[in-house]
This record gives sequence, C-alpha cells and structure tokens, in this order.
Amino acid sequence: MEPAEDWLVESLRLYQDFHAFDLSAATRVLEWIGDKGIFVAGYESSKKNEILHLMLPLRLSVKENQGLFPERDFKVRHGGFSDKSVFDLKYVPDTRLLVTSGLPGCYLQVWQVAEDSDVIKTVSTIAVNEQEENLWPRVAIFSSMTPGVLHGVRLSSLKIVDLESQKTTYTSGVSDSEELSSLQVLDADTFAFCCTSGQLGLVDTRQKWAPLKNDSPCSGCGGERWCAEAGGRDPGPSIASLGSNGQLCLIDPRDIVHPVSSVQCPVSAPSPDPELLRVTWAPGLDRCLAISGFDGTVQIYDVTSWDGTGSQVKPLFTHRGHIFLDGDGMDTPPLITTHTWHPCKPRTLLSAASDASLHVWDWVDIRASP
Repeated sequence: MEPAEDWLVESLRLYQDFHAFDLSAATRVLEWIGDKGIFVAGYESSKKNEILHLMLPLRLSVKENQGLFPERDFKVRHGGFSDKSVFDLKYVPDTRLLVTSGLPGCYLQVWQVAEDSDVIKTVSTIAVNEQEENLWPRVAIFSSMTPGVLHGVRLSSLKIVDLESQKTTYTSGVSDSEELSSLQVLDADTFAFCCTSGQLGLVDTRQKWAPLKNDSPCSGCGGERWCAEAGGRDPGPSIASLGSNGQLCLIDPRDIVHPVSSVQCPVSAPSPDPELLRVTWAPGLDRCLAISGFDGTVQIYDVTSWDGTGSQVKPLFTHRGHIFLDGDGMDTPPLITTHTWHPCKPRTLLSAASDASLHVWDWVDIRASP
C-alpha cells in the first residue's frame, strides 16, 4: 500500500476520534473561548484577513460519543476582517474583547465580538513605540476587574497597558534589546518571558524590574531560536523550552538557571520557520507536552522519565494527518502553523497547517491499550 493508505488503516488504531476541515485561509491562531469555540485568523500580508469565531461541531462538544449529529462541521458564529496579518490573537476572559498583533507591528488592535449580531469589529488600537520592519509585538492578557495587555517586541519595550484607559501600568525600564519570542501571564501579578536567544525570565509586577532569569536554557545552544511555555501538572519542572534544532529543556521555576533535563527530539531538520515553533503542556494529563513547527507533524511526549542531559527521546505519539491527508498534491508537505490542547478533553488537540487544513484529533495512548 501507499504510505497514505498505510496511515489511514493505522489511524483506526491510533485515534479515538479524528476530524479534518479546510479553512478559507491558513491560520497561526487557535484561541479558545470556553470549551466549545475557537478563534482563527488569517496571516497573509497582501489582503484583508478574516477573523472568525467558530463553534465546534456538536459531536466534538459532547462528553461521550452519542451517535450521529446533524452538524458535522465548524459553524461560523462571528466574523470580521483585519487589514493586517494576524500572528497572535488573545481573548480577554469574561469579556467580548480580543487583542491581535501582527504586521505591520506599529500597533495592537482591540476587537469586540458583537452580542446582537455576527460581527467582530475593531474598537480601538494600542500604540507600539517600536516600529521595526519585520518584528511584531508578543502579547499576553492579565485578566482581572481591569484587564491589562502585556506586550513588547524586545525586553526594552515590555509594558503592561490598562485595556480600558490605555494607560501604562508597568514597564521593564531596561535597555536590553533581546528580541522576545513569547509572553505568558502566570497569575494576577507574575508573567514569564522567553527571548529568541533562549533567555527566560519570571517577573513579579509588584516590584521594579528584577526578573528571575537565565542567560540561555541549555549549554551549547548557539544559533538556535527558542520558544517556551510554563504549565504542566505537579510534581516536577514546569517550564518547557524548545529550540529550533529540536532541543527541549525542562526547567524548574525555583532554579531557572539550571535545567532539570535537556533532550534531543527526533526532528528531521531544523525548523524552516522558527516563528512557528510551539511547545504546549497538556492541561488534563500528567507530564505530557506537544511540540510542532518543524514539519507537518505534531509530536507528543511523556516527560516523566526524562533526566540529565544529551539523551535522545522518542515521542509517545505523532500526528501525521496533515501530511497524508494533503489533497492538493503539493510537492512540499504542509508545515504545522500552530496547535492547542482541548481545555477539557485530556487527549484531544487541534492543529492547523500552512495548507489551511484544520484537524481535531483524540489520540490513543497505546501503552494503556490491552
């Protein structure tokens, strides 16, 4: 059989559930609103890009498989258009507001999801002082009675802006020109940052800029670009840092300077676009994480037994559906642009690729199979 046919046969054993959809354009955004809806947005530079609020099919919204449902595709709940490419989108919890970032990166856009219509419209912009041609601000949201937008292109430009008044409530106040790759709010007073160089930091906004930080996550990592995410479930290290050559470090936030472990993931080549690198912790599983951005696959790992440095590891599961379900006959397989875990279903993920495909899949842990 052909490799695609082999995979289709094997998928009956590998997946508890699997759904493939086609978007109108590729997305780098999969942002949850509750556990039944997501936002997607286009990122092309030469045209208007759609921002869509999609509702999952009923079959994916129930707790148990209850047979056939009339709606087997995503349903568009709201939509709007952006004149910019959308590289990041954050939903402001307990509101109808969204914040987007992209190119050109001279400002952030604040959007409102209409309550009485199907429109997503811009309501304001947040100015960004740094206007570098190919760089765009990273964004995270402080959710509180008065939500704040954390954003920055470099460490020197990091600030928190009150979403309502647009007053700056916190700044880094440093001259460090390190370029940021990701920002993540951890609680009401702290956030984490990761620079493309691999520098990590934890910041307490109740005091002046004095982050717990390292210079780089792992030794011998020159030339790599990095992203990171804090998460995981206790016990164990809770920061995962991923390099563009497939190096993955686990870090205990109590000792951010010394990685607990450093392993090499089996990637076929360095990431062709390090902007798409993504590492995510499973919210409903102990010590599981997923990585993407190297090719057309999403790899899932169980980090429980990782220890020391330099070891080669194997994924617990690899999603190859974007490669084998490519119906356009592309010479170059699609590249995963982003992925996310379902907030409630432990082994369900969504993944999007450069060919505008969107997959929802519930993988089987073959270790638990009889």
